[in-house]
Amino acid sequence: MSVPDHVAIDSASASLSMRWPDGFAAQLPFAALRSACMCAQCRKRKLDELLPLSSPGVKLLDVRPWGYGLQLVFDDGHERGIFPWVYLERLAKGE
Repeated sequence: MSVPDHVAIDSASASLSMRWPDGFAAQLPFAALRSACMCAQCRKRKLDELLPLSSPGVKLLDVRPWGYGLQLVFDDGHERGIFPWVYLERLAKGE
């Protein structure tokens, strides 16, 4: 598992900035992260083919380390999902 050595909320670009020890860096847009949430509530909405619970203008308010990943706190009140490091790296690489 590769863990970023830098994680920061970049409000100016509305993205989460991350850099890994190997030098790979990425900016993940807040709206893309909110849409990529894999918590039970969001997974159920995706399986039921319902619209996402967020808007394109959603903001990321806080990032909370949870050992194996990050808990992301959005301004729409959503903070259920833990984003594992490997999942964040895959999102960053467009996988």
